[in-house]
Amino acid sequence: MRTLAFDGRMGASGDMLLGALLAAGGNADSLEPVEDALGVRYAIDATVKNGIAATTVDVLLADGDAGKAENDADGPGRAVGGEKRHDRQRDPDEHDHGHANDHDHGHGRDEHDPDGHGHSHANDHGHSDDRGDGREHAEGAGPSRSYPEVVEVVESMELPSEVAADATGIFKRLGRAEAAIHGVDLADTHFHEVGADDAIADVVGACLLLADLDPERVVTTPLAAGGGTVAMSHGRYPVPTPAVVEIAERADWSLRGGPVEAELLTPTGAAILAHLAEGRETLPTLRVSASGYGAGSREFPEHPNVLRALLGESRGGLVSDGIRVLETTLDDATPEMLGGLQETLAEAGAHDVSVVPTTMKKSRPGHLVQVVVKPADAGRVARRLAVETGTLGVRETGARHRWIAEREFETVAVEVGEREYGVDVKIASDDEGEVYDVSAEYDDAAAVAAETGVPVREIARRAENRAYRR
Repeated sequence: MRTLAFDGRMGASGDMLLGALLAAGGNADSLEPVEDALGVRYAIDATVKNGIAATTVDVLLADGDAGKAENDADGPGRAVGGEKRHDRQRDPDEHDHGHANDHDHGHGRDEHDPDGHGHSHANDHGHSDDRGDGREHAEGAGPSRSYPEVVEVVESMELPSEVAADATGIFKRLGRAEAAIHGVDLADTHFHEVGADDAIADVVGACLLLADLDPERVVTTPLAAGGGTVAMSHGRYPVPTPAVVEIAERADWSLRGGPVEAELLTPTGAAILAHLAEGRETLPTLRVSASGYGAGSREFPEHPNVLRALLGESRGGLVSDGIRVLETTLDDATPEMLGGLQETLAEAGAHDVSVVPTTMKKSRPGHLVQVVVKPADAGRVARRLAVETGTLGVRETGARHRWIAEREFETVAVEVGEREYGVDVKIASDDEGEVYDVSAEYDDAAAVAAETGVPVREIARRAENRAYRR
């Protein structure tokens, strides 16, 4: 399975993700829809962090390019992942790991962080900021937008449907984090930095590059949050910041403190990876075909300030399937109603229904009903569960995916006497096609057993052995 793996030991920000994807082989030309729609351009350059060659990315205003360098094709301005020459000139000190400018979650900030950790709740630099490189940077450019307005901008770009869905999904995660922090509805969430043009360029650009690389699976090791505190308009807050914590609660990966006293994981970086990546404690076994590093600009004496991406073929794993798990407890359900849930909830889109005896308040016997559904079906199945049982509430648990086998069905011939009978078997394999389980369909085996007088388990055994030999 073609897998893209991120090594999160130094956190992640929007620009670091762009750099890592480009360095791993993403084609810079795929970013053109964003440049055309927003009037910005991506400045892509090479740098070295503690001996590691890495790629930097910055978003500039397209009409403010006073200092575009004409670099030799073999020098720092060479194309990364494509032939078109986007601007590669960059001041290596202009980003504080991408965290001082990562268009974060808009609490508003009325002072700069004196420790240089930055969290950009207001626009630290301003879109007209000249950082000494003769270029006009896009931080904060464009209007301050609400969540619905950001979605409207993304949808107006005429992106491929999967790219648009990923980008709006990422902004939805950011919006939900903001809404939870401020106690408002998602539709009322107002972005500051996260709704600016450069933030949109980071999110949509990452989705476009991911689509260009076309992995079947994306994973990340635990993401380093850093440490210390950051200054906000409401005071100083510990790292990880409130928005990162909110996003991490709904992500599949884990947070890890350190390894330095600085903010390493920004809300934009967290939201992108929360939407796209599964969590892994260690890098998966890969036959690596490409790799690269996306750089932040801050220097740490003992830690290269880079995000590593590896692209390759993984072997022998199960397939991650996105799900939601719904549950409710019942103390007045009849056996007939509980038995009927398998059928009625399956009609609404449920993949699996479990009914478990439990003890409820006042020591009353009851039942816990758990339902596995696809994310898109959760609302419909929850309503059907409420209507069928009369429950006053349905919970959604924290599960976000399940690991499943590749499955296929075959019909095998089972000999009994001088006749052959067809029995369906289910074959389970890993993502490399290695079969590890075969199971005969009970109804088929039972029908043959009833006709022949041979025990069901013997018919099933013969069918499974026949399937293994094929």
